[in-house]
Amino acid sequence: MAFGFKKRARYALCAVTLASVCAFPVQADSLRQVMVDAYRHSSLLEQNRYLLRIQDEGVAQAIARLRPVISFVASMSRDVINNTSNASASLVAEYLIYDGGARRFAIEAAEETVLATREQLVALEQQVLLDGVTAYMNVWRDMQVVDVRDRNVRVITQQLRAAQDRFEVGEDTRTDVAQAEAQLATARSQLAGAQGALDISRELFNLAVGRYPNALSGPGSLPNTPRTEAAAQALARQEHPAIRALQHEVTAAELGIEQARAGIRPQLSLDGNLTERFTSPTFEGTSGTIGLTLTQPIYRGGQLLSLERQSRAQAAAVRFGLNQQVRLNLQAVGNAWARMNIAAAQIQAADQGIAAAELAFEGVQEEASLGARTTLDVLDAEQDVLDVRISRIQAQTDLYLASYQLLAASGLLTVDTLRLPVPEYDPSAYANMFSNAPSRVNSPQGQQLDSLLERIGRD
Repeated sequence: MAFGFKKRARYALCAVTLASVCAFPVQADSLRQVMVDAYRHSSLLEQNRYLLRIQDEGVAQAIARLRPVISFVASMSRDVINNTSNASASLVAEYLIYDGGARRFAIEAAEETVLATREQLVALEQQVLLDGVTAYMNVWRDMQVVDVRDRNVRVITQQLRAAQDRFEVGEDTRTDVAQAEAQLATARSQLAGAQGALDISRELFNLAVGRYPNALSGPGSLPNTPRTEAAAQALARQEHPAIRALQHEVTAAELGIEQARAGIRPQLSLDGNLTERFTSPTFEGTSGTIGLTLTQPIYRGGQLLSLERQSRAQAAAVRFGLNQQVRLNLQAVGNAWARMNIAAAQIQAADQGIAAAELAFEGVQEEASLGARTTLDVLDAEQDVLDVRISRIQAQTDLYLASYQLLAASGLLTVDTLRLPVPEYDPSAYANMFSNAPSRVNSPQGQQLDSLLERIGRD
């Protein structure tokens, strides 16, 4: 019992904080600040930033295939019969002059894959921000519900005491007292359920934002959303990062087809070799060769045609994936738009219902004091007020969530669009520094890489 009282007192304090934020010693969380923290603390974003760098390195590796390959080869053998040793040291160079355009197609496909991954990172950013908004609104809703149910417990407690007093003077029956006791037990159970729901929402908040919530200052004004459903659908169809990502994937897949076709074309390479040979104990001399090698595939068991068919199937799959994503985006817009309209209508109806229920409750109380109403009538009227207040809290929560869901479905729930004060992350910085595939380990680019990764890690 003592633990339950302390827990109720703690939640009551949280609820009072909503009305008197300035008196609370800890700065209250705004929805905007929570989105900033969700973005800053997201391990998921950090993970995918490194996945983007993996794709950036794919471009560098594709570019490296355009360059000559130079190798140092050394060998030594011993003739155990003649008791002599043979050794050689060679520099071998190979430069592919022509390959039917396969390497160029590979580079362009890798670049398109990088662009697709960047858009996927933006789509993930939207999800991180939406998760933060959802976590904030759930905690905000549950704190208000706890406050309403706590006040309901206090009101029913007063009703029970009044019923007990009237019973002692013979104005009420034992049934009236029992009804009030049953209603109080139900109210306490509902309060415990609301407190448990708040505990769960706090844990989800910690998961989405990276910390537990402080007092909440409230969601503020509604975000600026597209004015019409058609405008939101146009953005969802053309500007959504998931759509742009798949468009780049389609281009990369089409380049993959060209790369597969290039596999049946001839290859021309320039070869060079510089060798020094030793036969113990004398030096035999130095030899060098340079030449051209032409390779034309004739028969590989159907492998090349299979690769082309595979590339065509991949491109078709991505195209249908793009079509499906458009449908999903349009559905998300339609759902969010409908939820906004429903929530707005529910809020208006709830406001009218609250005014009517409170007026009815006051009337029933007055009639009960005159003996025209029973204790059960008063309790039922109080329950009507409670139900309509909680309905309004839920409807207001739904309105905010639907508004931000509409932004996400339209591709507008980003730190740039919302102008959130977060550390700037440039997804092209890494690629701009290393897309030309610097070859030296201790190159200036390598030093810049170390400093870049350290700076990003601190952010």
